[in-house]
Formats: sequence, C-alpha cells, structure tokens
Amino acid sequence: MGSTDAHTLAGAYALDALESDERAAFEEHLDGCADCRQEVAEFAATAGRLALAAHVPPPPALKRAVLAEIGDVRQEPPRTPRRADVTPSPKGAPWLRNLALAACLVAAALGGVATWQHQEAREARVEAGAARTEADQVAAVLAAGDARTHSVTLSGGARGAVVTSASRNRAVFTASGLDGLPQGKVYELWFNDDGAMRPAGLLERGKSDQVTLMDGTIDKATGIGITVEPAGGSRTPTLPPVGLVDFPA
Repeated sequence: MGSTDAHTLAGAYALDALESDERAAFEEHLDGCADCRQEVAEFAATAGRLALAAHVPPPPALKRAVLAEIGDVRQEPPRTPRRADVTPSPKGAPWLRNLALAACLVAAALGGVATWQHQEAREARVEAGAARTEADQVAAVLAAGDARTHSVTLSGGARGAVVTSASRNRAVFTASGLDGLPQGKVYELWFNDDGAMRPAGLLERGKSDQVTLMDGTIDKATGIGITVEPAGGSRTPTLPPVGLVDFPA
C-alpha cells in the first residue's frame, strides 16, 4: 500500500470497514502519520455525532402532552343509531377535536425532532466533507512530483517545515514541538509576498505537532512566516515572527 493510497482509507478505518489485511497495513502506516491519525479522529467523532442524531429520544414534554390529551379522548364513539339524513356537527364531537389536537401535538413535536436531526446530520456531513477535502489536498501536495520541502527552526526549539508544489500552487505547513501559548493567543501563518505578509491560516491551539494546508495559493510568495497573534488572527502581523522560511529562487 502506497502512502498516498493509505491517506484515502482513514474514513473506512474509522468506520471499521476495512478487510483484516487492509486494516493491519493501515495501522502500520498510522503509527508514522500524524495527518492520518487526526483524520481518523475527525471521522470517528463525526460518526458518533451522526449516530447520536439518528437515535435522539423524543422530548419528555411530548409524552406528557400526548398522555394528557389521550386521557380525555373516548376510544370509541357512542353507540347510537346512524341516520343518513343527519350530518354530525364538529361542535357535537369533542372527542374528535381532542383527537385532532393530540395528533397535531405529536406531529409538531416529531417534526421538531426530525428537523433537528436533519440539521445535525447535515452539519456532520459538511464537517466530514471539509476534513476529507483538506486531507486529500494535503496528500496531493505531499505526493506532487515537484514537491519541495523547506525546513525552519522555530523559537523554543520547535521544528517546522513547509512543503510547496508549484503545479498545485499550494503549500502544507508541518510543525513538531510547538510551545503552548497563553489563553487568547494563537499561531498564525503568513505568505511572504516579497516583504508583504499575507494571512495563510491559523494553527490549532494546544497541539504541539501539526500538519495543515495553508490558506490560499502560493502565487508569487517568496517564503512564509509564523507569528503569535490574538485569538482569531490578525490582518497583518502584530509581533515579530517566531519563524521565517525563504523559498529558493
């Protein structure tokens, strides 16, 4: 199994849908691939959310409302002679009104549950699709025939690298041993456009080892930088970079 092929099996592995030989080979690959470990965790979390959305119990108020109405509903109509020339009046059949009300309560409550479940499932599908798309893009850059790796030492002794592909016009940033940051601070990536810094995404807080697809295309960037910024990121760097990488001409 090639490393590029292995990246595509993360979803099947998280759902326990691999054959035994494929599973063993993927687990061997997983030991040395932080990107796949992250993707497996994301798929597993998404599968859990989907399962939760599919098995949500009805709200307690639904049962109480239905039972309250059923208590006032006669199970059978009065046994009276039927007359073809008499049309029952809705005003004379309270049990029908009560039954209709109970049915409306059930329909409204179940409709709310179904809508919530649909929204949860849709959000989970979007998140899973986004994670899968980014993982595919990362794999495509790393496997590109013109991929180039540029290493950098970050403050605190952490190691970083950026892998670029001109044919893909994208870059992947990796880091290991990143220092933890104070609350309200985050690492931000930048493309260096010949001295002008262009925002290229935020790193996840609290993770010392990371692999991320940088936001945006490389275009004419001559390197990248990484800074510490307020949570949410900045439009321009507010502090000196903790690491800089120049792309060879």
